[in-house]
Amino acid sequence: MSAKSNAPVIIKRKKVVAGDGHHGGAWKVAYADFVTAMMAFFMLMWLLNATTEKQRKGIADYFNPTIPINRISGGGEGSFGGTDIFSEETLAKNGTGASQKHPTADHEARGNTGTAAEDAGKDDDQAEAEAEAFEDIAESLTARSGESMVSEEMARHIVTRVTDEGLIVEIFDVPGTPLFQDGSDEPTQMMRDLAAMMAPVFGLVLNEVAVGGHTRAEPVVLAENPVWDLSSSRASRVRRLLQDGGLPERRIQRVSGFADRKPVAANPMAVRNNRIEMILLRQNG
Repeated sequence: MSAKSNAPVIIKRKKVVAGDGHHGGAWKVAYADFVTAMMAFFMLMWLLNATTEKQRKGIADYFNPTIPINRISGGGEGSFGGTDIFSEETLAKNGTGASQKHPTADHEARGNTGTAAEDAGKDDDQAEAEAEAFEDIAESLTARSGESMVSEEMARHIVTRVTDEGLIVEIFDVPGTPLFQDGSDEPTQMMRDLAAMMAPVFGLVLNEVAVGGHTRAEPVVLAENPVWDLSSSRASRVRRLLQDGGLPERRIQRVSGFADRKPVAANPMAVRNNRIEMILLRQNG
């Protein structure tokens, strides 16, 4: 045998390490980004559900770069006006007073007119009180409350309605029982009794009063139509009756004659169109 045949056999083994996908670290970064994005998404959904529209408007105003030059803007102090964006006491305020109906003096927001939200709340309270007063007067005059201030005979001449102008108390002729002598402004006893009753009723509130006279249409064959002068003189006569009953003169704002221009009956010559409208005007009108 040769010397080469006796040489030791050397076997070199090479260890190959195959890196599987789950042994790397890149997927962890991607997964962390995904979890962060999902958490941010769910927080956004929760905030949208947990806040009001006014609160979201206040937050949006805070991040609006035009706030420093916008007169209707956030009214908070610092970040969100405090340390907790969910607090009604510290949330940034928008131009209409934020989410609070009556904000504090230090944090109230004002609009272009400079009127505080608290003033608006007072106006609402005043309007509500005025509406309740109108309703009470109407019920007492029409016996809807069961305790009418007028007799059954007088109630036949009265209807009431509330409009944008105020509470209208309409008194009108009933067939066989007119309010004025035919063709004149001389009041009948029924008209005198109604006016004497209306004066103290109107004294229950401080609203100003308007008086309007209406007449039925006259036949066209008349050479001179008296409806304008007649409606005006009847309205003026009622004004004097109200003042004689104790209504202060300063509360009378206007006295008007509308002739036959606003009939309430289908037939313009019906006696129902002979009427006097006394209006308790709204105080903010």
